[in-house]
Amino acid sequence: MQRGEDFLKKWEDIINDVDLNHIPLECVKKMVFKLSDKKQKTINFQLLKKQGLDIDDIHIVVERFIEENQDNIVNMDFILDIEAVAEILQPETDKLLDKL
Repeated sequence: MQRGEDFLKKWEDIINDVDLNHIPLECVKKMVFKLSDKKQKTINFQLLKKQGLDIDDIHIVVERFIEENQDNIVNMDFILDIEAVAEILQPETDKLLDKL
């Protein structure tokens, strides 16, 4: 699969238009939580995967953090793994375009 800078830039543009409520955790690189005490907590999914956690384990880590800090979370941002999104969607996109 082609993975040039233009290729990933196109996917980044597409992803910027996606509703955050519809993003699978498999496509998230990091979650960044801004807390009321001006601190920030980052959950690095790629690091957790390297440490042997699967996506279900990471989901538990995220849920636990949110439950324990629900009164202190001011904002939550997702850092997406554009390459992972492209790897998931590009084959399906290619199939659809081949039918045209």
